[in-house]
Amino acid sequence: EEGGEGAGEGDAAPPTPRHHHTKHQLKYGELVILGYNGYLPPCDKGRRRSKFVLHRRAGANGVKPAKHYVVRTPQNTQAILDAQQHSISYTLSRNQAVIVEYQLDTETDMFQIGRSSETPIDFVVMDTIPGDKHGEMKVTQSTISRFACRIIAHRTTRTTQVYAAGFDSSRNIFLGEKATKWQNNGEIDGLTTNGVLIMHPPNQFCGGEAKPGIWREVSVGGGVYALRESRSAPQKGIKVEEETNVLQDGTLIDLCGATLLWRSAEGLGKSPTKRHLEQMVDELNAGRPQCPVGLNTLVIPRKATLTSTERQPVVYLNCGHVQGLHEWGHEKDSNSHTCPMCLKGLHEWGHEKDSNSHTCPMCLKVGPVVKLCMGIEPAFYVDSGPPSFCFNPCGHMASEKTVRYWAAVPIPHGTNGFHAACPFCASPLEGVPGFVRLIFQDNCD
Repeated sequence: EEGGEGAGEGDAAPPTPRHHHTKHQLKYGELVILGYNGYLPPCDKGRRRSKFVLHRRAGANGVKPAKHYVVRTPQNTQAILDAQQHSISYTLSRNQAVIVEYQLDTETDMFQIGRSSETPIDFVVMDTIPGDKHGEMKVTQSTISRFACRIIAHRTTRTTQVYAAGFDSSRNIFLGEKATKWQNNGEIDGLTTNGVLIMHPPNQFCGGEAKPGIWREVSVGGGVYALRESRSAPQKGIKVEEETNVLQDGTLIDLCGATLLWRSAEGLGKSPTKRHLEQMVDELNAGRPQCPVGLNTLVIPRKATLTSTERQPVVYLNCGHVQGLHEWGHEKDSNSHTCPMCLKGLHEWGHEKDSNSHTCPMCLKVGPVVKLCMGIEPAFYVDSGPPSFCFNPCGHMASEKTVRYWAAVPIPHGTNGFHAACPFCASPLEGVPGFVRLIFQDNCD
């Protein structure tokens, strides 16, 4: 098992220095989990939250390779037994392994991400469940490694690099006999069971010109490779010499169960803030958008609401017309329906056999409806445009360039699949193009 999954308990190493969020600390950037709209229920705090801010630590804790050698009994090797010594063990056979010892690097900080709640993990990440999240949701069997990956940040240049696997409580990483590994020019490297995938955007992420890149796999030693045939296939992909493991603003990191977005401090400085997004919602509501059927004023919420009111706007996903929640065309008597224009009874008007299929009274298109909600996590925005579009089928609102970007990004799904998804709730997008332009009453023809 990679990242110390099969390691014994032993004496836990002392915790690495945690960073404290202060105004005066240098900020490397943020890791934001796709699928959470600015909040991870039931409580977004500590090491378990929807985003993790990386600041320069009070004291360097990064490590770098120092030496490697072959041993016959890796479990009895001094480097493995020493809880103060960082090391990676590559098992070649039952009686042979290569040990790579690491030493302290005073020029870098190390941050570790994984499913484990043990002390070495700085950012605890669980499997993401698509859809609205109104409470804690359990995953019976996780595909995320307990010690999934580590990020090394240079304390001066602020360059950040991602590596597969993380050191466990005994400061060890074990790649078992079945793990994919190879030797080249005296160096050894390997891949973790389900792999750590990365995707660098070829253009600037924030500025409106963002384009999705190509998914690659990063090795334990930081090499970049083409994807394997499937997530845990034994044969590694071809090495991609022209790409590196250096994180760019907008790089995606997939841990097989959760996808993280890296936003650099510089990139975030060009992005909209949460306050800016809230102000755009306030401006929309200040315009007093009206429901063309109920003629009541609509109020766009900043967060998803559990309760339904007539002021909560809904959108018809096949046409984009925004209206309020009303009972036109759907009375308690299953065969009694009301015309929204003159309130006279109309047979089957606006009432389809599918419970979520409705006829829009403005254009008569039939399709699903969903409540609108603002995409309030600013890290997912590629520009500062107004929230004039929403994703299909979840109804999260965002700028046009933002929804177009994410609708074009293939997010890893399962062991060898990909699908586009809403970054705010992780719901797979439906239809083509996977989003709709919002048409409020003021903009109706």
